[in-house]
Amino acid sequence: MHPFYRNVYSELPVAKSDVFGTLSPYNASVMNKVQKTVRSQLPTKDRMYQASLDRDTGLEGVFVMAVMTTGIFCRPSCHARKPHRKNVEFFATPREALVHGYRPCRVCRPLEPFGATPEWIMPILQEVAADPASVPSDRELRSRGIDPARVRRWFQKHHSMTFRAYLRQLRLNRAYSTLRAGGRVTDAAFDHGFESLSGFTDGFRRTIGIAPSQSNQSGEAVISIARILTPLGPMLAGATSAGVCLLEFADRRMLERQITMLERRLSARAIPGTHPLLTVLQDQLSEYFERRRHSFNLSLDLRETPFQMAVWGELRTIPYGETRSYAQQAARIGRPTAVRAVGRANGDNRLAIVVPCHRVVGADGTLTGYGGGVWRKKKLLELEGGA
Repeated sequence: MHPFYRNVYSELPVAKSDVFGTLSPYNASVMNKVQKTVRSQLPTKDRMYQASLDRDTGLEGVFVMAVMTTGIFCRPSCHARKPHRKNVEFFATPREALVHGYRPCRVCRPLEPFGATPEWIMPILQEVAADPASVPSDRELRSRGIDPARVRRWFQKHHSMTFRAYLRQLRLNRAYSTLRAGGRVTDAAFDHGFESLSGFTDGFRRTIGIAPSQSNQSGEAVISIARILTPLGPMLAGATSAGVCLLEFADRRMLERQITMLERRLSARAIPGTHPLLTVLQDQLSEYFERRRHSFNLSLDLRETPFQMAVWGELRTIPYGETRSYAQQAARIGRPTAVRAVGRANGDNRLAIVVPCHRVVGADGTLTGYGGGVWRKKKLLELEGGA
């Protein structure tokens, strides 16, 4: 379990209040007061029950549903059979459900970070990371008690491609890095598991858009994409040699369109892969969620319009734990009448958290729209102490 969650969900007393301002075990009166406040901010019970029937991932982190007949509590998106409405109750946090005597569901695992990689596929991912050229056959997977169809479904759901396609693109990404470092085409092909030079060349051209021999004759042609797990759910991160260019929650609507626009803007193809900057980003995100980091020290690859760059640059000046209104943000970039345009530019921000558009609120302090969901905006502001 992520160390952040280990603190949030531990049944042992903690020295401070939970990171997201949930329940403190030291003071019963304070606990009751907090519970009432949090419950008053929940959606209606009918809305929450319908969300559980719909397996709505958009309400992950907002509530958990507890089943009185089984003593189990689940995420809104749990795929287990849904109980009758009269047999359920709702809590704002897993901690609150635990305090009331419920135990976590084994299907959706509500104590783990949303989108956590299941244990059964972890060995495969570790092998792939170590050597993408080593492709386990369906027979080998079955011998290890793993259903190949289950592997395909997991990769389709989380990477929008089959397991084999993921491995192929990962190998092509590594071959591209070899070529950028001055390696020969034949070495890049055969060292990364391709059986023929022609097959490698055709696949390289289809995926990356250039011939292998052109890798050093053009600008950056690849955006390395990786999945990063956070306490608020998985995020997709992307990086080029110039810097980090993408960080978005994986369930954000229009994410596919945003990646397409990013590819067009950078004249590069987004494919799975590793990158040193993504490792640094993951480390700094962990520190941020553990409240040990208030700003990010990263190279960023932002190539947008001058207006968007001005808006995003201003976002990065908002101090940790503070908020500004859209009108204040517009005034600070010298465009006081461009409030709506500032809002649109905030919405176009493709580096969530790092470029903190979650710190911009309505003029009356209300939490307005956020690409990752208003509930995540609320959690981030609570984490920073600015809510």
